[in-house]
Amino acid sequence: MTDKKKQMISDQLATYYALSAPTYEQVYARQERQDDLDELHEKLFEVLEGHKVLEIACGTGYWTETIAETAASVHATDINHEMLALAGNRGLDTVQFSLADAFDLPDTISADAGPFTACFAGFWWSHVKREDQERFLAHLRARLGKDVLLVLIDNTYVEGSSGTIARTDAQGNTYQIRTAADGQRYEVLKNFPSDSTLRKKIGSSVREIRILRLEYYWLLSCRLK
Repeated sequence: MTDKKKQMISDQLATYYALSAPTYEQVYARQERQDDLDELHEKLFEVLEGHKVLEIACGTGYWTETIAETAASVHATDINHEMLALAGNRGLDTVQFSLADAFDLPDTISADAGPFTACFAGFWWSHVKREDQERFLAHLRARLGKDVLLVLIDNTYVEGSSGTIARTDAQGNTYQIRTAADGQRYEVLKNFPSDSTLRKKIGSSVREIRILRLEYYWLLSCRLK
């Protein structure tokens, strides 16, 4: 795949979420997912309690609000102005928000807001290509240092509930076709890794891997090597 094609897919992802910002949280209103969501909130209260947290791809701040309840501090980042505007309207006085690309975090981010003891990314890992995952973890390690706690949450694929997989590329990445508020259809990268795939892909970059697998979601915690 050419660099131009890779960039086009990346731009589609960013554009889709920018357009979907006002309705993004509707996904959390599904009745059948409430028990799983309650458990995720409780786990995040526990695992990030007292930490200085860097949040990647914070979106509308839905999960930012949760982790801010028990974390010592939260610096939340996102690549979309539209998402950050909504997150900023939550009135989270203890949270600092900034515009940042998860793959190109500023060199000074820890110096300016840290040092961080934890990094959280909600529903971001599924949008990282399998071939880019080690590079992303190496980037985090370079910015945050070793032994930092990393916490990821994301979707489990559930037939009849999850969006249909439109295609799978040569590297095993899966894609969905989604319709945004502008009526346009966008191809969105969305991977649904198994526990064994998660452990295999990140095992060389992290230690102390723990995975909680629920019906609709999963939570992984580990420490950067």
